[in-house]
Amino acid sequence: MSLMLVFAAIAGALALLIAAVVAATWAPDLPLAQLKARWAPPPSVFLDIAGMKVHVRDEGPHDDPSPIVLIHGTAASLHTWEDWTQVLKGERRVIRFDLPGFGLTGPAPHGRYTIESYIPFITAVLDTLGVRRCVICGNSLGGNIAWESALALPGRVEKLILVDAGGYAFESISLPLGFRLARMPVVNRLLKYSLSRRLIEASLKNVYGDAGKVSPELVNRHYELTLREGNRRALVQRFEQLDFGVHAHRIREVKIPTLILWGGRDRLIPPVFAERFQRDIAGSERVMFDDLGHVPHEEDPARTVAAVRRFLGS
Repeated sequence: MSLMLVFAAIAGALALLIAAVVAATWAPDLPLAQLKARWAPPPSVFLDIAGMKVHVRDEGPHDDPSPIVLIHGTAASLHTWEDWTQVLKGERRVIRFDLPGFGLTGPAPHGRYTIESYIPFITAVLDTLGVRRCVICGNSLGGNIAWESALALPGRVEKLILVDAGGYAFESISLPLGFRLARMPVVNRLLKYSLSRRLIEASLKNVYGDAGKVSPELVNRHYELTLREGNRRALVQRFEQLDFGVHAHRIREVKIPTLILWGGRDRLIPPVFAERFQRDIAGSERVMFDDLGHVPHEEDPARTVAAVRRFLGS
């Protein structure tokens, strides 16, 4: 058999394997109307912001002069902050929303998902909700957006909370499988047509310190929201537009009170980056949770929100 025939046979076998995997994990997009009933009951609202219907929850006393704005990370949603919100809303106004490209907000009309594109969006959210001053908190991608928003909106952000935040050049110990596939040319195009619950489960277990805490309910939430029309394409575009660390030199410019929360078992953005944030942000406070992973606010909301309350009350 010639070398060309061998290559043709291998290519054919690979094509059949890919076709079998896609067929086994076939998952068409779900329309927003179908997802709203389950994932957007009151107090969820959809606001016209930046050409999108943005999924927002605005809770707690609206006379709070400095609301807490919570920003989720990549492939997450406002639901990641549910347990914190239940504690904080009794004392403070708490605002959370699905970023463009994720959750029920869905894809941005311009198809841009760089950090620069998110800053005008955050500004538009604050303007729409009439927020003049606030505390901004973000996890992962949301943390990167949070500190850059603090720099872009001087005098408007009075305190900053970074939860396993992005911002430096990317040096992950272990990237979740879903993220790895979203970065692979050709393969990432198949994500538009297929999605496996096992893929979602494996990705979540990768970012938890204790994989046993990843419940079927959590997997189902991420699975269904990922299927929202346009979200899978937006995730691929986000990874194609990666800009980790592009503004890392500006972190030293943050001069407001800052709390840094980190999971000691975070393999996506390892704890060394918590030390870098503390070094670069003068006067910042760092709290480590040695047994938690990349989303400590989900994994142990009681312990982590207690640190937030202490910080806000100081």
